Amino acid sequence: MIALEPHAEGAILPVRVQAGARHDEIRGEQDGMLKVCVAQSPEKGKANRAVIALLSKQLSLRKSQIELIAGHTSHKKWFLIRDITPEELARISHQKIHHGGTEDTEKRL
Repeated sequence: MIALEPHAEGAILPVRVQAGARHDEIRGEQDGMLKVCVAQSPEKGKANRAVIALLSKQLSLRKSQIELIAGHTSHKKWFLIRDITPEELARISHQKIHHGGTEDTEKRL
């Protein structure tokens, strides 16, 4: 289970990122974090921007709702997701991971 935390502005989403992967995809859960792979290399914030774009698309969120608040240069990152409760975010992420991911993601899970 993803260890979501409440925040005054929404919820904190912990993410483990693998940059330089073959495909952009949400791979599931790992050690209490959402596991995300992005094709972008981890230079000059490219991978961070790719993660935000992927989370926005896959979790049906606006990019403006997502802010990287910790782990800018680490594979372990924490994102503030604004205007959503941890419970709502848990429901959405669980649904995408287990039921509604892309065809490629479902094959790899």
